[in-house]
Amino acid sequence: MKERGFRLAVVGDQEFGLGFRLAGIRDIHEVSDPAEAENTIEKILGDRNIGIVVIQQNIFDNLSVSLKREIEERTEPTFVKVGGEMGVEELKEKIRRAIGVDLWK
Repeated sequence: MKERGFRLAVVGDQEFGLGFRLAGIRDIHEVSDPAEAENTIEKILGDRNIGIVVIQQNIFDNLSVSLKREIEERTEPTFVKVGGEMGVEELKEKIRRAIGVDLWK
């Protein structure tokens, strides 16, 4: 199995993407509705060069149940939801799953 790269991708609305653009991130996918988000995420899942996907929480919340399940069960690429109710513990768990080590122990 070919390993994934370490490129970072961002999925969110235009305002969400702006902050990442200002930080120098180039792989930004601006979406405006659930269908567009689902198509974009399917393409990202097929891109072996993307290692981490930052997704806007409300975009994630409006995805189909099956795609949400697939995202949450995957470790490659690792999806990190930003905004909404995501807390530090969820982020720690995502990092632990992605690298296989609990850095906080």
